[in-house]
Amino acid sequence: MLREQAKVLEIAHKFLDIVLTAVAFVGAYWIKRNLLPAQWGGLSTGPNYYIVLLLVVIVWYLVFSAAGLYASYRRRDYSRIFFDMAKAVSTSMLVLLVLLYALKIQDVSRLMLGIFYLLDLLLLAASKGLVYRLLAYYRGRGYNFRNLLIVGSREQASKVLQAIGKRLGAGYRVIGCLEIEPQLVGQTVKSGCPVIGTLDDLKPVLERETVDELVFAMPLRKIPEIKRHVGLAQEMGVAVRIVPDWRLEAFARPDGRVNVRFEDFLGIATLSLDNTPPAKEALMVKAAIDYAVAGVLMIPCLPLFAVIAAAIKIASPGGPVFYRQERCGLNGRRFQLLKFRTMVPGADRLRDRLAHCNECDGPVFKIHRDPRIIPWVGHFLRKTSLDELPQLINVLRGEMSLVGPRPPIPAEVAQYDTWQRRRLSMKPGLTCIWQTAPRRNEVPFKEWMKMDLAYIDNWSLGLDFKLLARTALVVLLGYGR
Repeated sequence: MLREQAKVLEIAHKFLDIVLTAVAFVGAYWIKRNLLPAQWGGLSTGPNYYIVLLLVVIVWYLVFSAAGLYASYRRRDYSRIFFDMAKAVSTSMLVLLVLLYALKIQDVSRLMLGIFYLLDLLLLAASKGLVYRLLAYYRGRGYNFRNLLIVGSREQASKVLQAIGKRLGAGYRVIGCLEIEPQLVGQTVKSGCPVIGTLDDLKPVLERETVDELVFAMPLRKIPEIKRHVGLAQEMGVAVRIVPDWRLEAFARPDGRVNVRFEDFLGIATLSLDNTPPAKEALMVKAAIDYAVAGVLMIPCLPLFAVIAAAIKIASPGGPVFYRQERCGLNGRRFQLLKFRTMVPGADRLRDRLAHCNECDGPVFKIHRDPRIIPWVGHFLRKTSLDELPQLINVLRGEMSLVGPRPPIPAEVAQYDTWQRRRLSMKPGLTCIWQTAPRRNEVPFKEWMKMDLAYIDNWSLGLDFKLLARTALVVLLGYGR
């Protein structure tokens, strides 16, 4: 579903590879010692095989990580994955033999190492084949997919569509194609994909649809104002992919920053312009921390959940304990955000009557002394930010992160300026720079948006930890509202 979920799977996959390698080593040891005929069986007690196993784990981990085995399976076929894995195992075995010689660890059974090599290849090939098929199965049924909008409808676009059609398990969906010639609108590309508009319709299409990537699949020299169109997508936080004719000038965002990388896309060479931080390994750690911390916190929070639920029911018996509200997540994906209810039943229907009391500029709606808040209980939950605790469930669902721009409601997003939509290019969070700012509810809306974009552009794990620490201070001091 989301990119961060795939990164958590990479961590699990790496762990699985090391476990299976250790199993292969132990299995080879047992086979050599107990199953082979007398002339080939048995093992001497000279070398310490625990030390050899430790070397195996270290070498395999380092070589596998350096070999790029954990790049996304979405853009590779299984034969390529198997070849890369076999090459990494062979390289690891050579490094192990050199280390055994350098460390003067003698009398290690060469036959046992040979059995280990074959078992490791077998187990890793089976596990990677299973993972590959499971991912393809779920992607083919609409999970963990990415939405593409293609610019072009001729040779290059057909090539991209055919590549996607051959690999449905890769998890790509094409919303449609845009063209530069109005007379082509309404026609279909060779594979049946419709031309849904011209490039002049790019902005409304990006605002209306959930688009993860904009793919330019036509010669860039034929596209008028190409810089403006690419800049528009980047402003709105949509990743750009180019099937190049190698006119690669002027693709920086308006702020002068750009993340450019070449990568293979289903066998096609592409240039990718990302709008999220390029530190992929660190983002993978961020996702793992999200799931781990949210899972650990849920256990001690359960009694607190029960106390808060009872207080809400006593203070306002006519409504539910949880308040569910549709919010916009990564690239505009809709999800149901969870909070403890702090307002009287039917509070949303009363909003229009209180519109004249709004104290915030822009599309955000906030009132300092909101009459809809449940007396005592509602004010306490808001002041301590305890009403946000159920969003740990959203984190465990993969819809939110611990730290990231706060998720807006769709009505707010509809009123965003173009540059403000880029805040949707990173998964929303429980806390952010704005959330920890002094007198945050008095911060102008545009400054709030600039804070979120500054977080995206300068993201690091260190920044996340700093914001979590500041959030804890805000909660303890009761700065919420």
